[in-house]
Amino acid sequence: MTSLENVMDPEVGVNIVDLGLVYDIKATDQGKAIIEMTLTIPECPLADHIVDSVKKAVKSVEGVAEAEVKLVFEPKWTPAKMNDEAREQIRARQASMA
Repeated sequence: MTSLENVMDPEVGVNIVDLGLVYDIKATDQGKAIIEMTLTIPECPLADHIVDSVKKAVKSVEGVAEAEVKLVFEPKWTPAKMNDEAREQIRARQASMA
């Protein structure tokens, strides 16, 4: 999961783990990682960029030869899925823009 903390949602500016977008990670004995995740909105214009970034980050982990990303939209993402770190980052960003 640590490698996924480097993948940012470019529109929000917070990593996908802190945002609560990653629902599940499975690894096979053959070195394949399967990541089940969502996006903040189903019609996210940067979905391809985020998925590509997730695959690249996961493949950088030793022992992972292949990465598959399954985008799911149930359960629907809500801000309640964010952790406290994400909330603080968003608050700080909003304060700096005010």
